[in-house]
Amino acid sequence: MGLQARLMSQALRKLAGAINKTKTVLIFINQLREKIGVMFGNPETTTGGRALKFYASVRLDIRKIENIKQDGEVKGNRVRVKVIKNKVAPPFREAEFDIVYGEGISKAGNILDMAVNMDIIEKSGSWFSYNGDRIGQGRENVKKFLKENPDILDDVEKKVRANFEKAFQDSLGEELPEVDENGEFEDEE
Repeated sequence: MGLQARLMSQALRKLAGAINKTKTVLIFINQLREKIGVMFGNPETTTGGRALKFYASVRLDIRKIENIKQDGEVKGNRVRVKVIKNKVAPPFREAEFDIVYGEGISKAGNILDMAVNMDIIEKSGSWFSYNGDRIGQGRENVKKFLKENPDILDDVEKKVRANFEKAFQDSLGEELPEVDENGEFEDEE
């Protein structure tokens, strides 16, 4: 066992209890390495031994898909996130979203993607239309339009949320759990 792996294992044994009691989130960022001579299976591995993989409640694989450019300048990245391990919810889900520098995860981009998937916003070629009116050509222009028109963004978001609840009920045959004013799920007792 390597020194780094042994130290990681000892540290995580000591930290696990304290993290759980204080309801703290601890985030580790790791990089991928290639295993040499792997003929079958995935040659990618993470450093630090097995302890980090074992103690983690949630493991995410985040990869850049493409750069987001505006006026020839890179403004962010479009990323794909795969849930590799999840002890608190169903694993192996995937998501794609925009991370914009200085802003974070793009709310307008997420709402636009979901609205297009739910046919709330129609897409024809590179043109996007809402309620029969063209709102822009190209995804970045439509995101900019939605940011500049918060009333339209709010309207689209309400429709997305209504359709999301309906889609959730249709797919699982049950209603979404109730959430209190703090964003916590209400107990069913």
